[in-house]
Amino acid sequence: MTQPTLFIPHGGGPCFFMDPSDPDRPHSDPIWHPMQDYLAGLIADLPERPRAILLVSGHWEETDFTVHVGVQPELLFDYHGFPPHTYALRWDAPGAPDLARRAAGLLRDAGFATGEEAARGWDHGVFIPMKVALPDADIPIAQLSLRHDLDPAAHIVAGCALAPLRDEGVLIVGSGMSFHNLRVRGPQAIAPSTAWDYALTAAVTDPDPERRAMRVAAWDQLPQARFAHPREEHLLPLMVALGAGGDDAATCDHRSSVMGWTVSGYRFG
Repeated sequence: MTQPTLFIPHGGGPCFFMDPSDPDRPHSDPIWHPMQDYLAGLIADLPERPRAILLVSGHWEETDFTVHVGVQPELLFDYHGFPPHTYALRWDAPGAPDLARRAAGLLRDAGFATGEEAARGWDHGVFIPMKVALPDADIPIAQLSLRHDLDPAAHIVAGCALAPLRDEGVLIVGSGMSFHNLRVRGPQAIAPSTAWDYALTAAVTDPDPERRAMRVAAWDQLPQARFAHPREEHLLPLMVALGAGGDDAATCDHRSSVMGWTVSGYRFG
């Protein structure tokens, strides 16, 4: 059965795990609960349980597309200023080196230079949302980097190259944030982030796949684009998910408001 592809919000730092005294709602701030609930239901909403996940995080960039081939990656606590217990979180899912190398091969066949590495830990764009979605850490994960040039068209083409994995039981996930401007929060963010979200969602859910790809690749021409993304690394995982989604229908799978930001997630297929 063909898996869909997803672009998910991964929250802010260890946002879902700030209160260790509450195992069901470990974040004390209810603004994160809708996003947490969405992530917690990801696997149940799939047509079948995936055999593995290929995940692209907005927190890993390399000169060339690079796959993580580690067997049991450590966690990379690449956030700062949070409570001490958030630097002792565990999420012990196995790596998926065979899937990583299969993905790299598909990218090479499409003309992309690729690399491998095994030492880097899983960044919080991986383990924070996946710890919510897969608390038992029982599906293997392979991580793919972004390409440092952040070329949207190239990332869409890369996603297209990875699409065969969907028929091999692999869930392709782009992990980022549809809005990512940490310098503005609160009421002043509401109107521009809503305008941006409306425009982005209209582009992503365009029913014509070719036009959809063109509109999303030209994301920086949408209203409030640079307000939403002063730098676009958190948006680029969307391009991979969209490319891998091919001609499948796209839907806005999640929308919530945090700190004045409107944040959405998308599903293809």
